Amino acid sequence: MKECAPEMDKYRIDSHKLIYHVQRVHDWLEGKNVYPIYAEISPSGTCNHRCTYCALDFMEYQPRFLEKDLLKERLSEMALLGLKSVMYAGEGEPLLHKDMGEIIRHTRNAGIDVALTTNGVCFKKDLIGRTLENITWIKVSINGGTKETYAKIHQTKPDHFDQIIENMSYAATLRHDKGYRCALGMQLILLPENWNEAELLARLAKEIGMDYLVIKPYSQHPLSRTMKYKDIKYRDYLHLADTLRTFNDRNFSVIFRSNTMKKWDEGQRNYRQCLALPFWSYIDAGGTVWGCSAYLSDEHFAYGNLYKNTFQEIWEGKKRLTSLRWTSEKLDISQCRMNCRMDEINRYLWQLRHPPEHVNFI
Repeated sequence: MKECAPEMDKYRIDSHKLIYHVQRVHDWLEGKNVYPIYAEISPSGTCNHRCTYCALDFMEYQPRFLEKDLLKERLSEMALLGLKSVMYAGEGEPLLHKDMGEIIRHTRNAGIDVALTTNGVCFKKDLIGRTLENITWIKVSINGGTKETYAKIHQTKPDHFDQIIENMSYAATLRHDKGYRCALGMQLILLPENWNEAELLARLAKEIGMDYLVIKPYSQHPLSRTMKYKDIKYRDYLHLADTLRTFNDRNFSVIFRSNTMKKWDEGQRNYRQCLALPFWSYIDAGGTVWGCSAYLSDEHFAYGNLYKNTFQEIWEGKKRLTSLRWTSEKLDISQCRMNCRMDEINRYLWQLRHPPEHVNFI
């Protein structure tokens, strides 16, 4: 009997997963106030790298950190309100927060799935040992297949490349030995400086026991000071998908985000409103709850601050309702970030709100 081919994007990274939250979507369609399924939280405003493509350079890498006990209190509250997942990432490197291990464990104990997007330098043996069993997935940003290219893009020391490989190799070994279920991944933003090293990185990621390597396009943040890559086109790089596919097997996959690359090149959306804001939120390192991470300095999207109010007070507050009304009536999405985190969800929700004819012929 012939075996089925392994599913290369089983985590639906180049798509979305809102389809698995039918009740929440139904409540939203009925006009009910729904709480977010997912939140992105920035525990740290500062970063130990200065990547050439950094979208959040306008935040100026402020040395501010969310207060541990307050965050833990709010996380417990958010879990009871229906929050299902948190990705620790944001405008800084999350692992520069000295209490990150405790925060991760508390988040999981509250019943919230935990993800970590990091440059991986600080994800060392001790922290791995204290947190790995509590993390659903980790994605390490490593934008080169050699330490020289990596150092130029991350604007850091070449030795950081070796440190990341050592850290993630240890994480893979510990996961195997302990039977943990944490998915381990790496991510490369495809740039003119590193496209020819994607194969090198795929080989290395597979060798050290990663589950996947994501190859994704650059996306220009509307507020970013970095303009170096704003005119990049991906049609010249799509051929890499065939080469990288040869690394795929049951234990490892290269997730080449060709769908997202094509959307970037085309620069078009099939929706005219942002509908996704009720399903997620962003919390910056100063405790402000935002409706969208593409507008972190725009008060239209600032809902409130966790140091002043509970999450429920913020989510049900007048300022958020005003924001949603403004977004619905006045936001010009042509000015939004192309391929924002909620793009695929917006495409899905727009279809639900504007179905074609003959939908009963399923």
